[in-house]
Amino acid sequence: MTDTYDASHITVLEGLQPVRERPAMYIGSTDARGLHHLVYEVVDNAIDEALAGYCTRIAVSINRDGSLAVEDNGRGIPVDLMEKNGKCALEVVLTVLHAGGKFDKESYQVSGGLHGVGVSVVNALSTWLDARVYRDGKIYEMRFSRGAVIAPCTGREETLDELLARYRQWYGEPASFVPEGAAPTSTPAVPGPENRRVFLSRFGQQMTGTRIVFSPDDTIFETTRFDFDTLANRLRELAFLNAGITITIADERTGDQESFCYAGGLAEFVTYLNDGAECLNPTPIFFARKDVENRIEVEVAMQYTTGYNEQIFSYVNSVSTREGGTHLEGFRSAITRAINAVARRNGLIKENSPITLRGEDVREGLTSVISIKMASPQFEGQTKMRLGNSNVRGITDSLVYAALTEYFDENPKVLQVIVDKALFAAKAREAARNARELARRKSSLESSGLPGKLADCSERDPEKSEIYIVEGDSAGGSAKQGRDRKFQAILPLRGKILNVEKAGEHQILKNAEIQTLISAIGTGIGEKFDMERARYHHIVIMTDADVDGSHIRTLLLTFFYRYMLRLIEAGYVYIAQPPLFSVAKGKEERYAYREEEMKQIVAAMGEKGVSVKRYKGLGEMNAQQLWDTTMNPENRVFKQVMIEDAMEANEIFKTLMGKDVEARKNFIKRHAREVTNLDI
Repeated sequence: MTDTYDASHITVLEGLQPVRERPAMYIGSTDARGLHHLVYEVVDNAIDEALAGYCTRIAVSINRDGSLAVEDNGRGIPVDLMEKNGKCALEVVLTVLHAGGKFDKESYQVSGGLHGVGVSVVNALSTWLDARVYRDGKIYEMRFSRGAVIAPCTGREETLDELLARYRQWYGEPASFVPEGAAPTSTPAVPGPENRRVFLSRFGQQMTGTRIVFSPDDTIFETTRFDFDTLANRLRELAFLNAGITITIADERTGDQESFCYAGGLAEFVTYLNDGAECLNPTPIFFARKDVENRIEVEVAMQYTTGYNEQIFSYVNSVSTREGGTHLEGFRSAITRAINAVARRNGLIKENSPITLRGEDVREGLTSVISIKMASPQFEGQTKMRLGNSNVRGITDSLVYAALTEYFDENPKVLQVIVDKALFAAKAREAARNARELARRKSSLESSGLPGKLADCSERDPEKSEIYIVEGDSAGGSAKQGRDRKFQAILPLRGKILNVEKAGEHQILKNAEIQTLISAIGTGIGEKFDMERARYHHIVIMTDADVDGSHIRTLLLTFFYRYMLRLIEAGYVYIAQPPLFSVAKGKEERYAYREEEMKQIVAAMGEKGVSVKRYKGLGEMNAQQLWDTTMNPENRVFKQVMIEDAMEANEIFKTLMGKDVEARKNFIKRHAREVTNLDI
């Protein structure tokens, strides 16, 4: 380091260099999530073409060489020269940050690709990228490597055979195509200049589009292997959100393929989400309203189930806003106001009744999707997880309120069952409140207010504190003896906690183990959840490596997902990975976390005289072994619990822990072959 600091030390990163230097600033991370985010950026451009009314089909293909292709039948990225810099528009779009058609309100009335960095960022983070544009009967191509042009834009006429092949790919056989003046025939027309001209005159408007093929840079990403299921889930979601559009995905590596097209849009989406659930209104409530002056369109689908959990998925211009935002706040407010107003007007709640249904009451058992389309969304954060436009709250509230009151006036029977459920939820809420008050009064008589089972740590800074949720007293005893008391707390649980997927909050608060858990963590649950009161920023689930341990872990994860979701979103929840095997020879002892690793250790030790022990319970380890293998920050292996896809996570918890036995059986059959460490 030098003592001088002058202009020579100032570095200006040119072109796409900033993306390669700080990729996480643009795509969130360089792990599997960031890798798949590249695909979403390209697909979102095609979706924007669909929102503008120019694209009906999108095809995604995972190629054998690990690259990925996205093709659409939109207008095609412009390829003419830009007067300002004398470069082809295609090159500018792919090499310049904040360049694109999203900033021109005439090209796109609404757009998910707000920041204008999408495809250029994909280009910057790819070993190579090929761009192909179909416009005016011509094919234009460019090639890039790590964001730099290696083959300039060139164009040529598309042959009739190529045109026919693309037409068949998107639309099937062009039955009406015959040369001018020729009689219709069942055999294909003979290719030729005249036939090509006739074809373009009839089908030219359908033959535009863009194809992007890229290979992610393995020097940037931790993994470059695309996951078919992850992509298929997102593409299915986009097909639901854009009624009538066809999206396909094919994996050349495995032969897997899916095709998604939903004419029913959001109503079909909600039906899909509630598959297997008992629904109070068999036909989902659906409405679409517009605020013409502010150019905002709101679409909503709603369906109530007999369950207790609220599931609301929100989107802006087809972008998932996992953290909600002003549109979701307006939506929730409108539901509460509308149900209270119409229920009182129809005498379902007496005018002089002290009962006022609260938000949590009217949303119990609700599955809903809200999708808004607007001209200038302001997302908070590069990954666009929360909408920030303040005016959207009031607009959404008024549009949804008007639509719901109109619907309930026309469908009084649906209103009746919803209000009955909400009134029952209100009574249960009051019972839960009484249970909390009782718990508070009880804890006020105790010296610390913390559960007696908890062996707390001395550290009071939550960022430096850890709590291990341990299965059983035996493992709890080893963990208490082996821990570092300064920053590691131990909470042993007795047996299996309540399955919260099948219980209401008032039932949950009666469960002693869950009460202990809530008290130890400190945040409260549901509407009373307060992130600032979290006593630990490392909440570690540590269970046995057997079937019962897996079940307990799943029950705990279900609880955290349903009642303390923000702890997972903040990255506070972890799963400990104790070793499965102890391999000993003489005085040497080593640990293995997988069977393959155990076999390698045995081979390295020479096999003769080697003792292999398979751990099935944490209680089988003494305190020192547990510290050395599972709790020592220098050696331990944790899995951080993360939500890649909120919709898919919800589906898995509902399937595994819900009431539908048949759905659970089918899930197990479908994924049985993926299990690698099953003990029978």
